[in-house]
Amino acid sequence: MWAHAVNSPRDAAVLDVGSNSVRLVVYRLEGRAIWSLFNEKVQAGLGRGVEQTGLLDPDGVDAALKALRRFRALLDAVQPQAIYTAATAAVREAADGRNFVDRVRAETGLELRVLEGEQEARFAALGVLAGAPDADGVVGDLGGFSLELVRLNQGRPGVGITLPLGPFALGLGRPFDAAAVRRAVSRKLDSAFAFRAPCFYAVGGAWRTLALVHMRLADYPLEILHQYELSAAEALDTARFIARQSKGSLERIEGVSKKRVEALPYAAVLMECLVERLELERVSISAYGLREGLLYDAMPAELKALDPLIEGCAALGARQAIAEDLGHALEDWLAPTLGALPPVFSAGRDPVLLAAACRLADLGSRLHPDHRAHLVFEQVLRAPIAGLNHAERAFMAAALFARHTASQAIPEPRVISRVLSPERLLRARAVGAAMRLGCDLSGRSAALLARSSIRLQGAKLVLSAEPDAVDLLLGEQTARRGATLAAILERELKIEG
Repeated sequence: MWAHAVNSPRDAAVLDVGSNSVRLVVYRLEGRAIWSLFNEKVQAGLGRGVEQTGLLDPDGVDAALKALRRFRALLDAVQPQAIYTAATAAVREAADGRNFVDRVRAETGLELRVLEGEQEARFAALGVLAGAPDADGVVGDLGGFSLELVRLNQGRPGVGITLPLGPFALGLGRPFDAAAVRRAVSRKLDSAFAFRAPCFYAVGGAWRTLALVHMRLADYPLEILHQYELSAAEALDTARFIARQSKGSLERIEGVSKKRVEALPYAAVLMECLVERLELERVSISAYGLREGLLYDAMPAELKALDPLIEGCAALGARQAIAEDLGHALEDWLAPTLGALPPVFSAGRDPVLLAAACRLADLGSRLHPDHRAHLVFEQVLRAPIAGLNHAERAFMAAALFARHTASQAIPEPRVISRVLSPERLLRARAVGAAMRLGCDLSGRSAALLARSSIRLQGAKLVLSAEPDAVDLLLGEQTARRGATLAAILERELKIEG
């Protein structure tokens, strides 16, 4: 798959045959950036009854085969450069799992790869790393039949285990008894002490639904589940709230899928036990999991080493960019000055956010100038880019808003005030104003930008140029842009030229 240039766009498909759902996702891969182009699932319920009968659910088999025949037709039309397949716990554990794989091959021509438990855990962990390369803790991938646990240490997955703790294995289909489920979970978690960690990276639809319930209870305004975080206390309170609700009450919560409601109380009890047994301090939701892990595993080492945020922003910005080399030039121009300021995230994180923001500097170039700032803000705030948490996402959106306007009337103030501190918002405005200055000063020319510089000199912000390029510094607009940045930084502008 990766025989061509590593940054050339290519499409890849993943067929994921899980214990509850059968899903096809078609991705566009642009180097390290992963974009979902098509996503369809069928709630087949293959694992329903495996715990009691040892066999796949007959109706589930029919539904899965029907879905896979449709997916085969779609793949024949789309013709992605690579197709990955994975069948997980239900097919792995059922006595007739191999017969199912044979039927899939005979009826669709698709060869399903049946993952062992440790393989499933490893790919889930790799998926988390694909979306958050600095993740450190334990990954918990909850499917319909099983829970996979694997530790992450310094960007590498350790040994994983699989436990029969999915809703189907805990009695889904029978009347829900929270106390009985809690006892069953506690017994099966006896082997999980080695996975104690401060942070739990939650993978799977049930965990995402639990987080959505917390968002509703907390009146949280930014409905993006990837890298949404709950403290241990928040996770416990939400889990206990869910376990006490009737099916009807859960169905009335906005955004909660009716197809998830039946399994949600089982996931809630499991979360409660995990928080207590693994001594968790926080839970981070990952929208990336096994499917993205399969893609990440196939990437060459040079791609894996790249930052997904910077590469995602570069790919997103390139679609509208007019000056292709502008982002890197802006980063080089701004890094010495902005890097001299005290960090608002961390010494290692602020430079990454600056680099990512600079890759988006041309994002609004093809949009109407009267609406550009607001449109870019909205796109960046909710773009499906990996590698940033909610505060960083808001920071990026605020910076790109300031890239196009000096207005302080930032959009969605309720979101921004909830997730971004005043100090970070002020720095975002500085980053945006600095990008605006650099772009307008140079006419978005990387070569011209390199012939000028800005620097902090005591109480002054100094804007200068090479001797034979001082004419760049002329003009009222340059002075206005420089004055805006200097005011944000609480400096006086000095133009040398």
